[in-house]
Amino acid sequence: MTSPNHWSFRTRYLLGFLVSFGLIGFAVYLQEARGLMPCSFCILQRVAFAALGVVFLIGGLHAPRSMAGRKTYGVLAALAALVGVGIAGRHVWVQVFPPEISTCGGGLEFLAAMNGWSAAIRKVLTASGDCSNVEYFLGVSIPVWALVSFVVLGGWALWAAFGKERAR
Repeated sequence: MTSPNHWSFRTRYLLGFLVSFGLIGFAVYLQEARGLMPCSFCILQRVAFAALGVVFLIGGLHAPRSMAGRKTYGVLAALAALVGVGIAGRHVWVQVFPPEISTCGGGLEFLAAMNGWSAAIRKVLTASGDCSNVEYFLGVSIPVWALVSFVVLGGWALWAAFGKERAR
């Protein structure tokens, strides 16, 4: 088995795609098999993982030979990961410092239908009571896992894009 230092840009980015969508699949498993209903922050984190996964997939399929092309994919993936870090970080904050009055608002689609998407996203980022409910996986809250995953995947994307690819 070879070291990731010897993997091609394509391999690194397609692995990033598999991990991103694997995490979404795991979230759907937790929802369907374990009955953990996602809050609005969870839905936005899934969207951020999907955006990151799409950048990984397109970058992996394209596999540009030029450093400029690779750096472009690296920056796009890093931006998607940073959005995810912001959402997951806010979710962790709400869990650590829950609102005094716990109110459950409508779902994201309901909020968007009533007020438009920008108002819905603004409402989500100010949190509702259900977002402060802490669910654990392996002793760590799920939003912390998401936060760590976004940081690792963003770092992976930058390393794959800006690092030197070894000759095969």
